[in-house]
Amino acid sequence: MLYRAQALSGFRPGMTELGKGSDFAWRMTGLSTHVSHRSKTTGSHSLSRIGRRSLLRGTATSLAVLALGNGLARAEPDEVSAPTGMVLEPEPVEAASPAELDVADLGFSRLVEEARALAGKPFASRSGNLPAALAELNYDGYRAIRFIKARSPWADQGDFALDLFHLGGFNRTPVRILEEHQGRATPLSYDPTLFDFGDLDLPDSVLADVPGFAGLRIRAALNDPKVLDDLIVFQGASYFRALGAGSRYGASARGIAVDTALAKGEEFPSFTLLQPRRPVPGADRVTVLALLDGPSLTGAYSFTVFPGDPTRVSVDSHLFIREDIAQLGVAPLTSMFDFGPIDRVGIDDFRPRVHDSEGLAMHTGGDEWLWRPLHNPDRLEVNLFMDRDPRGFGLIQRTRGLEAYQDLEARYDLRPTLWVVPKGDWGLGSVRLVEIPTPDETNDNIVAFWTPDKPVLAGQALRFSYDLVSGLEQIHVPLARVVASRAGHYGVPGTDQHQEVGRLGRKWVIEFVGGPLDSLVDTSGLEVEASAGASDMAPPVLVSNPATGGVRVYLDLVSRDEGPVNIRVFLTLEGQRVSETWTFQWRAPVKG
Repeated sequence: MLYRAQALSGFRPGMTELGKGSDFAWRMTGLSTHVSHRSKTTGSHSLSRIGRRSLLRGTATSLAVLALGNGLARAEPDEVSAPTGMVLEPEPVEAASPAELDVADLGFSRLVEEARALAGKPFASRSGNLPAALAELNYDGYRAIRFIKARSPWADQGDFALDLFHLGGFNRTPVRILEEHQGRATPLSYDPTLFDFGDLDLPDSVLADVPGFAGLRIRAALNDPKVLDDLIVFQGASYFRALGAGSRYGASARGIAVDTALAKGEEFPSFTLLQPRRPVPGADRVTVLALLDGPSLTGAYSFTVFPGDPTRVSVDSHLFIREDIAQLGVAPLTSMFDFGPIDRVGIDDFRPRVHDSEGLAMHTGGDEWLWRPLHNPDRLEVNLFMDRDPRGFGLIQRTRGLEAYQDLEARYDLRPTLWVVPKGDWGLGSVRLVEIPTPDETNDNIVAFWTPDKPVLAGQALRFSYDLVSGLEQIHVPLARVVASRAGHYGVPGTDQHQEVGRLGRKWVIEFVGGPLDSLVDTSGLEVEASAGASDMAPPVLVSNPATGGVRVYLDLVSRDEGPVNIRVFLTLEGQRVSETWTFQWRAPVKG
């Protein structure tokens, strides 16, 4: 049911009479569908359980589908016009001879043609025969291999530097690297004298058989005009990481995601060619072109990187589909969430929170701002946020300051926010959030991406363009923002309650600050709009917080069973929405 609650003062948050009503939620098991408790915009369905990081073969998952505030329902989308986010060529892609392509003159248009030609041929794995002495390196052994920065191909450039990564350990697939200068591209050949091998004892015979490089890094003056810091790294499958001023490595991006979190197992296409363009003196940007190849698709990418606070990466991608794809993930982001204030049950750690990102944010095509706090679930969970032509989405590290994390080494307070700004009309689809159980902070267990609603079929050509913003700077939200999400036991401390109510009940505390609240002297006109499917929810309570200048919402609810409960909370003033929409999928603990 939907509750509206006016602000109160001098209250004691606790149990009130549970509301009775009907909320909307729908579940799908296999191919059967039934309607249970109704609510406005929330839903869930269950698949099979799947393990954590390998993304993801397994057997049970929970999946929630939310049609956002613009009232979308699953329907055949309208045709979308050029230039981005749609099928460009419905006809089968015809093979062309790679011999026709002049590698020395491989600009972006020529790279697009190479991707098109490659899609017409069967996929051939590029996993090389790396010498065992390199392939078997452990984490510390691989880290001992360092590129000699003085040997950078751009050592004389001044504003940017180009570094190369050695093959070894988990990085076993060679990447062709072409350096482009004045319109001509020159292949870079492997040379062991480019690297310092530290204490590793690698004979010349091993190094003579290295088939190339594992990736590249570009450095720029982000924090000190006299120091070239890491700016962007391409290494491993289609992964890349960009840094803004003051930030440290955390969440990462990928060129594309294929069948993430599906029971069939995820496919990992790879960048097989990277082509950095040497910037002219005094340039404020640098461009890297890339060729992607995988069993189901190929692609040509252009990444133009504008260093700063934050750093912006302008991405243009042309995709050519080899085989039907069940789930295409566009602009995928990957991060880590171990624990935070919302799920500290069973956590014995001196740190208050451990995560690279704390929430998924989304600015919908209908102009709704959404905030979904991340958590570390006990089973794989997938949430879908249906939308048309999204304006932005990303994985956000909103809480800053060392005191919030108390980790002097990892410095999670300096991990970057990643924000995707689509260009053009992306049509109907969904932002998908994948949360994978992880026992600790060593696993990336969070994935977010856009999936188009239209089927992705063999022979199609697609184009997606977007900006990826990375840095400590927060994305501007014109409404009141959620700055804290907390959870605890249901009801009032010291009040007797049935054991089953204690297990199925939960108290949620949501903190809103900023936006219209900054100029609001009297909060008595504020109302809370809250809904929670498959649960009995007490009327929410809202109170001013003089410490933050914002307001706090208290929400008590009791799940009707052990299934997922989808919760939505936002603030209104005189009928107008004045805050982000806080949303979360919660499951009561299994009876044991």
